[in-house]
Amino acid sequence: MALISGAEILVAMLRREGVEVVFGLPGVQIMDAIDAIYRDGAIRWISTRHEQTAAYMAYGYARTTGKIGVAMVLPGPGALNTTAAIGTAYTASTPVLLISGQIESFHLGYHRGVLHELDRQIDIFRQITKWSGRAAGVEDIPALLGQALGHLRTGRPRPVELEVPFDLWSQQADMSMPEVKINPPLLPEPAIVDKAADLLRRAVRPLIVAGSGATGAGVATEIVRLAERLHAPVVMTTEGRGAIPPGHPLNAGNFTLWLNPAFAMADVILAAGSRLRASGNSSLELRPEQQLIRVEFGADELESRHRVDLDIKADVRTSLATLERALAGPVSSRWQAHEISRIKEQNRARLQKAAPLQMAVIDAMRGTLPGDAIIVADITNLGYWSDIACPVERLRSYVDASYFATLGFAFPTALGAKIGNPDRPVVVICGDGGFPYASPELATAVQEGINVIVLLFTDNAYGTVTGIQRRQFGGRYVGNRLHNPDYVKFAEAFGAIGIRLSSHEELGGKLKWALGAKLPVIIEVPVPPLETPWDTLLSKSGS
Repeated sequence: MALISGAEILVAMLRREGVEVVFGLPGVQIMDAIDAIYRDGAIRWISTRHEQTAAYMAYGYARTTGKIGVAMVLPGPGALNTTAAIGTAYTASTPVLLISGQIESFHLGYHRGVLHELDRQIDIFRQITKWSGRAAGVEDIPALLGQALGHLRTGRPRPVELEVPFDLWSQQADMSMPEVKINPPLLPEPAIVDKAADLLRRAVRPLIVAGSGATGAGVATEIVRLAERLHAPVVMTTEGRGAIPPGHPLNAGNFTLWLNPAFAMADVILAAGSRLRASGNSSLELRPEQQLIRVEFGADELESRHRVDLDIKADVRTSLATLERALAGPVSSRWQAHEISRIKEQNRARLQKAAPLQMAVIDAMRGTLPGDAIIVADITNLGYWSDIACPVERLRSYVDASYFATLGFAFPTALGAKIGNPDRPVVVICGDGGFPYASPELATAVQEGINVIVLLFTDNAYGTVTGIQRRQFGGRYVGNRLHNPDYVKFAEAFGAIGIRLSSHEELGGKLKWALGAKLPVIIEVPVPPLETPWDTLLSKSGS
């Protein structure tokens, strides 16, 4: 036991848990905590220009490293500004710790109109976090932070929120750091594993679908070993990209290609950390004869729209390893290497025919970037096509916004990814509708030396909205046009580098040059109006 302040115990516990950086926006209700970070010296503080972007940086950091991302903000408007990012982290199963200041403890509950007062703020965060807590006294801080960290490290990784009234930061008490209780991995029931192994062993066309839970568990090795043992192709959701290398003979491409032919051919489907959520306006229905095995941490929290024949409600890594061991003896899979290769070739040809410009851009990008590059794709046309067409070498290398689909998330998320992975290239795919959401963070990027590359595709419109209005509303265009700045001058005004291409065909060369730059780079790529994948592929396939 030692006499220590609330801010000091918080910083000491974060340091012990390996936290390297805190993203936030300073202000009165958290200044004691920021000063404690400064005095301790072991944790980097990065100030942002908006609370939402602070939380998105924490999301990008966590999503690409597997470590805890931490954001710290003021209460009331500051905390509410983070909700889109915290909601994204929730839907994408990502461990983000949001530390929110609060008004003084002696004002709570009295509705006196104190600065930034939002007494029931915690009730809002309970809808988008795994756990939320508020300290009533300084002695509560270590125990509550221990609970928060325990939730972040146990089971499904999702965000948590801790509120600390700002008078408690400076108060001192005899406190020690409690051990963070991390529950052991939930083991699968042997009888269910045996049933699943029997189904898969007898399957003629087994298929593995790798989803966000595979990324969260970091189970690429387990996925590949199970696929090889079973001789089953693997398809990946956008959030499960990188679970099996692009060149592996059992890589059958992406699940969301409405739908991958391998999915239709399968008789037994093993969904590893996936809800089997279809994208866009597509639908997904299992045939009566298809059987579904789902492996998910705490699958009881997920309402499946599909019939689930076997639910393995346990730790994904442990379950897959146990399942692989249970698959002793011969298997009945009749998949041939040439069939899987043909599926990928057909998918590629289909994409090339549907979107030649988008595929040329993706090929130029992927052909230029090294295999360890991280790509963050915003809610934009080239992002949609990258979601289904861009090869990914390893887990945690492709980041999307999951089903929250938050426009403008990508740039700040990429900044956090680069902070967490300083030696890996980080590239952002943005449109001119989404990039301005967080474009002031270009100042943060320059100030903090975060040399990300922004591929900014401009058509001077909300392109998806334009397409909807053209197809469904008789060309009555309302609110779809955008007036853009000169993005070369915009970048240079912040001290970054701006490049404008005259054609997308120049992208490979300019991107190669940008990889060697020591500053953030915006490469503006003007494009014509483009169709989305679901409008193009679904309308032509009739599905």
